[in-house]
Amino acid sequence: MKITQALIFPLSIPLIEPIKMAKEVITDAKTVLVCLADEDGLQGWGEASVAPLMTGETLDSLFASIKYLTERMRLTEWTEPKAFAGQLDTILYGNPSAKSCLEMALLDLYTQKKSIPLWKYLQSLSNESAPVSPKDIPLLRMLGGTLDKEIADAKTFRQAGFKHWKIKIGLLSLDEDLHRVKVLSELLKGDVVSVDANGAMPLADAIRFCESTEAKNLSFAEQLINANSSLEDFVLLKKQSAIPIALDESIHGKEEIESFINAKAFDGASLKLIKTGGVLGAWICAQTLRANSFKLNLACKVAETSLSGAATASIGFALGEVPWGFSMSNQYLQFDICDKPLRANQGHLDCAQMNAVGVGITPNIDRVKDAVAQGYSAIQY
Repeated sequence: MKITQALIFPLSIPLIEPIKMAKEVITDAKTVLVCLADEDGLQGWGEASVAPLMTGETLDSLFASIKYLTERMRLTEWTEPKAFAGQLDTILYGNPSAKSCLEMALLDLYTQKKSIPLWKYLQSLSNESAPVSPKDIPLLRMLGGTLDKEIADAKTFRQAGFKHWKIKIGLLSLDEDLHRVKVLSELLKGDVVSVDANGAMPLADAIRFCESTEAKNLSFAEQLINANSSLEDFVLLKKQSAIPIALDESIHGKEEIESFINAKAFDGASLKLIKTGGVLGAWICAQTLRANSFKLNLACKVAETSLSGAATASIGFALGEVPWGFSMSNQYLQFDICDKPLRANQGHLDCAQMNAVGVGITPNIDRVKDAVAQGYSAIQY
């Protein structure tokens, strides 16, 4: 498979409402889409979002890295998906987000040529028989804003079928967060309710939070302390916690997962393609977690389009279960770049919404062009 053309689109899509996290407020989604064409005229699409506090990528740096890679990709034969990551590594060191974007597009091309969906290709890697139609994936909904708004949103979305939740904490005082968590977890009793501090808590506060009666009904607490904390701090938090501990920003690949498993420092992880360098990296992480009886959450960065949503969901469809839910973040965008964006169906994502071959989503080129970030231009090679 040879790449004959590449189109790169730096996008900025406004959110329905700002999303407040412990260390940032996001008002629009900055993401890069790429379209690769091969010698047969097929097109494969990929996407990766900026995440300055998670991967160190800004729109400028991500755009530049993808541009650098695509300029050189036409010199290479792309035949075996398991080798894609290594081939990209020979072109550029690091930069997992940019490589994730391009690996997604290459996998889209590859699975189109094989006339199979991406999720079925992933299933084949595990030597398990693939079902004709995979199980629906439970979608996770974030809660934020004032407590009154969170309560109202929780009631509305629960009526729509959502059963998996994430409460953002770390922006308010510990006592205020504990009160919010107590009220919301009681309201949503029986559901999978989690919190995420994005690494904003001091260790002492994180331990107090996890030992508290207010948090006792949570299904898990995600990335309470900074990703750069010592392994000893993570071990202590896990030992003191009365609730399961999940990691996000701390996890970028299989090696880190194995390190935390060996140290008995967590109970599961949140996997994002931009951290693992792509779909196959995330798949390996998911398989490692499952083989060791650890749980996982699949997640898109806030906020990615249906394209990244479909690629990430393919992992869940191939696994057969996502116990901590899937954060499909296109639901927070004012508009998507696809004619038929992925939608929640009774709080779940069903595979029937996706194309029968490839990643599962084909963007509308006109919508993509309309979403190009102000001050930027799409480029073609």
